[in-house]
Amino acid sequence: MEADASNLVKENLIDSFRPMLRGFMSVDPVLDHLPFLRAEQKESIRKKAKMCGDLSAADELISAVVQKPHTAGWFQEFVDALSGAGYQQAADLIQVGRPDSQVEADNDCFMRLIDILAPSLLDMNTKQVCTPCFARKLLTKDDNDVILRVADTQGLRDAARELLKRIVRCKSSWYSDFLQVLRDTEHHDLYRLLQGSSDCESTGSLPVMDSPALTSEDSQDVEAEDDTTDLSDSGAAARVAESADIVLRDYQQEVAQPALEGKNIIICLPTGSGKTRVAVFIAAQHLDRRTKEGKTAKVVVLVNKVPLVEQHYASEFHPFLKHAYRVERVSGNSALKICFTEILKNNDVIICTAQILENSLERLLKGEDEGVRLQDISLMIIDECHHTKKGEVYNQVMMQHLKQKNVNTKLRKEQKETVPLPQILGLTASLGVGDATRLETAEKNILQICANLDACQILTGDLGKYRNEPSKKMVLVEDKNKDPFGDVIKKIMNSIHTHSQLSPTCELGSQNYEQWVVQTERKAAKEEDPKVRICAEHLRRYNEAMQLSNTIRMCDAFSFLNKHHEEELKSKCSPEEEHVINITDTERLLFNLFTDNKERLQELSTQQSNENDSLSKLRDNILRLFTAGEKEARGIIFTKTRRSAMALNHWIQEDKKFSDVGVTSSYLIGGGDQSAVKPMTAAEQKDVLTKFHGGAVNLLVATSVAEEGLDIPACNFVICYGLVTNEISMIQARGRARAKDSVYIVIEVKGSCVTEKEYVNEYRKDLMTKATARIRQLSPEDYNKKIKEFQLQAILEDTLKKTKSKQKGRKFEEPSEVQLSCRKCNKLVCKGDDIQIIEGMHRVNVSPHFSELYIRKGNVALEERLLDYETNGTVACKNCGQDWGSMMVYRSIDRPCLSLKNFVVSIGDKKMSNFTKWSELAVNFQAFDYIEHASRLALAAADQTF
Repeated sequence: MEADASNLVKENLIDSFRPMLRGFMSVDPVLDHLPFLRAEQKESIRKKAKMCGDLSAADELISAVVQKPHTAGWFQEFVDALSGAGYQQAADLIQVGRPDSQVEADNDCFMRLIDILAPSLLDMNTKQVCTPCFARKLLTKDDNDVILRVADTQGLRDAARELLKRIVRCKSSWYSDFLQVLRDTEHHDLYRLLQGSSDCESTGSLPVMDSPALTSEDSQDVEAEDDTTDLSDSGAAARVAESADIVLRDYQQEVAQPALEGKNIIICLPTGSGKTRVAVFIAAQHLDRRTKEGKTAKVVVLVNKVPLVEQHYASEFHPFLKHAYRVERVSGNSALKICFTEILKNNDVIICTAQILENSLERLLKGEDEGVRLQDISLMIIDECHHTKKGEVYNQVMMQHLKQKNVNTKLRKEQKETVPLPQILGLTASLGVGDATRLETAEKNILQICANLDACQILTGDLGKYRNEPSKKMVLVEDKNKDPFGDVIKKIMNSIHTHSQLSPTCELGSQNYEQWVVQTERKAAKEEDPKVRICAEHLRRYNEAMQLSNTIRMCDAFSFLNKHHEEELKSKCSPEEEHVINITDTERLLFNLFTDNKERLQELSTQQSNENDSLSKLRDNILRLFTAGEKEARGIIFTKTRRSAMALNHWIQEDKKFSDVGVTSSYLIGGGDQSAVKPMTAAEQKDVLTKFHGGAVNLLVATSVAEEGLDIPACNFVICYGLVTNEISMIQARGRARAKDSVYIVIEVKGSCVTEKEYVNEYRKDLMTKATARIRQLSPEDYNKKIKEFQLQAILEDTLKKTKSKQKGRKFEEPSEVQLSCRKCNKLVCKGDDIQIIEGMHRVNVSPHFSELYIRKGNVALEERLLDYETNGTVACKNCGQDWGSMMVYRSIDRPCLSLKNFVVSIGDKKMSNFTKWSELAVNFQAFDYIEHASRLALAAADQTF
């Protein structure tokens, strides 16, 4: 009995320190020193570490250790295993008990400081730092090997992430030892950054600060008080690290209060006012309260962009909540490859893209696996919640919430038990008014969003002294007196009009012309008119070149045209020498048109006297902003397209005038592949933003991807260069200019109509403010009545839509009814029976005869290696050279993966040319049968061998 009691105490001791132990160890080296665990237990834990990471595996290891029956001396063996693996801090923890409270508090502060300053620390020479860290026993032998391997295979920055994650585990004195290593390896800037002040030099402790904990989103509230301070400043970082408690300002506390009472609300505060920090505070209070009440507590934070997952995790939720709760993030880019159900089950706070949650909810409804239920979540935080409207994934998630709420009403009337639903917290800087021109319509638009979010209230708050509105400046430009470059392009376009017998009614180079030519191309593809189709394709290219010459430089427009011309000529040259791709008379004429005018276009593109006035005005404003005032300038230029963002950045980097005044620029574009321009990966976006945070880059040239959500420090200026969309984007973009005495500049570009659009957006902004005020003045009875009406209507519309979708799906569910024809030459390519789906998303052609119709071409941009498959170059029509898609190698089987936008689709007698994504085509293709295809290939290989 005495032994049982002793074991129970030890079990409880280990279990009470479980959250800390999980963070202190990697399971592999500990398992090497644990003889009392069975071999199959060890194998299971190691497998979990590979699949789910060390945190989940550490949980399983601890459970295995405390599991009964115990062998004699099991507790000491576990202590010795931790010590033998190099995790002395963990061994001391369970042997001695909880450390001194001050030591623990200091350690927490040091860990948080490392988290906050990680963007700067990643620039260390990791290999140089790793060796002395190992010598000082800050790293185990396994840690050292992993870090050096990552450095060799993935680079020094990824290796630095591993090092920073691991040095906190082994010794309680890790912080002061790490400081000394930085000093010894001559990383003086990083040493000073972490040291904070001279008071820390001898002790390694943080300087004592009088200021309260940071209270804003990222560094924004610090900047509201002192615009010279940001998170790269060691003093600011020390203030952040001083306490894990979140202290809210008056306006933040005011908007948080209804949520603390358990109500569903929308918090609508300007960019930079600390919405995310308020959400973290509400999440912490929610978890604390429900835990004390003995209720299950689970917080899910939904975002609409993949980069926001890591941002909210690293900058907000994890630093503030990790001391008491398990915080995890998951997205399509996550390294954590485990089902979402398990992640939800094993963590308290989960940050994810809304699509991840929606997929899991759908899987449960379809009975595909256990999935996730809304009742498993107690608080759902929806970032940028103004996207909760028709067609958006947020709305699909909330539709399930609304339907269950409606069912609960019925259950209550029947006096039956209801299904619990999560509390909803929406965050936004602007709810928008849609296309409203009248107050009543604007009010209806906002009420619809409130209904979709099941919100009982909109909280706006008064920022008072913390409000910092930028001044606004509109820059009008003069049209070119003469435009010889544009005149040559117009001459070419008119020749194409004559040849194809097309008569556009809109101005060449305009947005309206682009819409007309897109519709013309689709119609020609559908009607199998290759002459008009290829002409429309070239006309669209020339129109884009005109727009580029009006926005950027003529040399950029020429480079764009010349590159396309060379690529198209190359596409007509088959890599198979014996095969000749057909060139039609129309294609020959189009090639000759450009060739005949190429020399003249190139000559004109170098004449700076004919450059557009917009670019001159942009140059003048940038130079003025970087030379005026005593403070260092930092700003963003918003532009319309990815191509213009890259070209503007290139222009800035080439012009010595900019470097002379200290401008260091970089571009930031989106990660989707809808554009012909190669997208930015999440890692590339993060690298650019890290440099912008640290000051290595002080001017971002960005598309609208930087308007919303992304963690961007306060700027002295924001320039909208020929780009104005809606009032939400205007408010988001303007909100980036939140440093003291900042300025928001709108520069006109020919054909952009930004002046008129800006005026409309100002009107809509005022309309939104008035509509929101009117909604807030409604009595609870009137408000609830309107919300219920909108919700019931939304449920009925969704039900009707799904009914129609099912009917449509049944009509087109037979793949045999579908045919694909080459978009360029109209040649029949394949039937739907030849297409199968890999991993639910990649449509590949499995017909053995299909290879007779295409040629393979290398394409470096498409060479990408993923988990079980890789893309390796393109496949193109043997007849005309039209790209059809990419060659996919899936688990050693290569099959052509088709891109639907390159084909005309026929279903029965009906032809359609406007499909861009497979999800738009309601056909249930057969799943790829790997065993069948692999068996056939294996037999063929065996026949060749024998």
